[in-house]
Amino acid sequence: MTTDDAVLSATFVEKEADRQDTVEILERAIQQFDEYFKGVRKDFDLPCHVEGTEFQKNAWNALRKIPYGETKSYKQQAILIGNEKATRAIGNANSKNKISIVIPCHRVVGSNKSLTGYAGGIDRKKWLLAHEQGVLAK
Repeated sequence: MTTDDAVLSATFVEKEADRQDTVEILERAIQQFDEYFKGVRKDFDLPCHVEGTEFQKNAWNALRKIPYGETKSYKQQAILIGNEKATRAIGNANSKNKISIVIPCHRVVGSNKSLTGYAGGIDRKKWLLAHEQGVLAK
């Protein structure tokens, strides 16, 4: 994976068929991100392989249940996974989410609706939430 000017991560593939599958998935991802930023796509249907603890995976699955343009508090997310007291652990799990936007951790806010914690930075979190609200307002 890359940014405009840097490599973020790399992985090995075992054979040519795997490489072709990777190219196809990347093309789908590019298309879906383009649609998201144009305001056409509200949900991603990319195959996601996430690595983490069982708790983290449960937290990330709960994130995918937060509707486009809406927010939940960390406590509400903890309740979604059946562990109301795990608010801090939820924040920690969200910070380990490596495919934000697809797994929309930007939709989780403080209990007073404050914009807290986002690996991409608070300005990006604010922009993503405003983007989704703007699309819904059209």
